[in-house]
Amino acid sequence: VQLVESGGGLVQAGGSLRLSCAASRFTFSVYNIGWFRQAPGTERVFVATIARSGGTTGYADSVKGRFTISRDNAKNTVYLQMNSLKPEDTATYYCAAAVPRGGGPSAIASDYGTWGEGTQVTVSS
Repeated sequence: VQLVESGGGLVQAGGSLRLSCAASRFTFSVYNIGWFRQAPGTERVFVATIARSGGTTGYADSVKGRFTISRDNAKNTVYLQMNSLKPEDTATYYCAAAVPRGGGPSAIASDYGTWGEGTQVTVSS
């Protein structure tokens, strides 16, 4: 079971990035996928999540209206489109997979059993 994030980088405030989370070695379409982020010296926090079918999504209030999560199960990939980026979005972004337990995809990190190694996003002011 492996998740690999890509698409991070340095961008100016107001710019956009699209992160990708590619999965291998497991049946991707049965898992809910979440994005979390962690800035230096802080805890890992929830950003967005998407149900295995793609029909249900959830967002942290801090990114609602600016970020969009989507998935392409045929490509075993989840995307996080990030627009109107702010310096406070600077962090390492991680994707993670969770077994669905009912009630929609989770925003709780401990519900996710498989994690990628992260991709760095830096937003300059």
